[in-house]
Amino acid sequence: MKYLELLFTCSALTTSVLTANAQKSAPNLVFIMADQYRGDALSCLGKEPVKTPCLDQLASEGVLFTDAISSYPVSSPARGMLMTGMYPLSNKVVGNCNSNTAPYGVELPQDARCWSDVLKDQGYQTGYIGKWHLDAPYKPYVDTYNNRGKVAWNEWCPPERRHGFDHWIAYGTYDNHLKPMYWNTTAPRDSFYYVNQWGPAYEADRAIEYIKAQNKQQPFALVVSMNPPHTGYELVPDHYKEMYKDLDVEALCKNRPDIPAKGTKMGDYFRNSIRNYYACVTGVDENIGRIVEALKQNGLFNNTIVVFTSDHGVCMGAHQNDGKNIFYEESMRIPMIISWPEKIKPRKDNNLMIAFADLYPSLLSMMGFQKEIPEAVQTFDLSKEILTGKKRNLVQPYYRVEANNHATGYRGLRTATYTYAVHATDGKIDEVFLFDRTQDPHQMNNIAGKQPKLISKFNKQLHAWLIQTNDSFSCIIKP
Repeated sequence: MKYLELLFTCSALTTSVLTANAQKSAPNLVFIMADQYRGDALSCLGKEPVKTPCLDQLASEGVLFTDAISSYPVSSPARGMLMTGMYPLSNKVVGNCNSNTAPYGVELPQDARCWSDVLKDQGYQTGYIGKWHLDAPYKPYVDTYNNRGKVAWNEWCPPERRHGFDHWIAYGTYDNHLKPMYWNTTAPRDSFYYVNQWGPAYEADRAIEYIKAQNKQQPFALVVSMNPPHTGYELVPDHYKEMYKDLDVEALCKNRPDIPAKGTKMGDYFRNSIRNYYACVTGVDENIGRIVEALKQNGLFNNTIVVFTSDHGVCMGAHQNDGKNIFYEESMRIPMIISWPEKIKPRKDNNLMIAFADLYPSLLSMMGFQKEIPEAVQTFDLSKEILTGKKRNLVQPYYRVEANNHATGYRGLRTATYTYAVHATDGKIDEVFLFDRTQDPHQMNNIAGKQPKLISKFNKQLHAWLIQTNDSFSCIIKP
């Protein structure tokens, strides 16, 4: 295949001149994310009956963050924040990239300086494999099944919009996990191809080829973006389903008051989905294990920063919500493991509330490029905390934005113990939420009406944050 020929040809060549920082000793980066992966779905945490032996092993070799979150738990906005280090109103990705939001310019700006642009300029080889979902569909729409309905979702990413990624085996968004589709590095818009293989397995195969082809004289950064366990839960190989056929779902629901009763729409949705969801998680785990093993076999693991995380979680029926895009823990909480044996001692970190988008400045700083971080970056540089385990008390933002009306939607804050959010419609606040997650871990009781002092405190903090980040929603919040 042409993309394989290109891969090995490019990998055989080295850049004649590297910047002073990107020398032989510079760390590699392998960034793996799995879409819609809940924060508690790791067997080493002991909270959900899921099997993840490979991720458990990676967690034992690195840092397992137990309080990682997604500040805007939806695919495109979360990815937009990750790539730019800016919050939605600044990076323009205020909602999912599709034909409904396209008229409002919702896509990753071509002139944004992403962390991948920085690494490319520092002499890194760069590769992207899997789901991208940062381009707005345009007519005539690409002829895939998810572009034939009322809303078009999928779009090709042209080379000039790939933000420094040389090697490209990717797609916009496409949820047929058992027959995924891709564009390779040189393919034009009308030349995608389908694969009769489960998406994560195919993507792991391509990642392993990429890793094996590295010349070890030039550092590399590789993103592997897997779609499962995104919806399409049933589209997973049968041998993973077999592992959960005897799971006692009612026992799982027994201590979860946020899961509706059996016989209700959302209660049944959870019960009908959870086994397949876990099957997807275990399948993702196995293929991540294959990628990590390839790093070890090729002598690259010790000086490679390996990140595993997700763009967001999913309620899957909890709180009467089948999806994400809400402030509940099932949606906001994500897994996060960072391994770098040469620099980081293994530990379980229960103290640091780190957000998906904080990885932009944090990773660049860890890799020695702190001075290259653009001034426009708004997210937190937590490199010192990641490397040393130093504690830092943070308040993280929460967003949900309407593409056509920025005066409608949610803004909020998440602290170590509280979740606070306000909703406005056309510039007027109509709902306020406050949950004490220490006393009420399942977020069943909105105590906003009982805590006026806390509401006042968080309101002031939120107003200050919105002003600091140039968010017009600040005009709605009255401190």
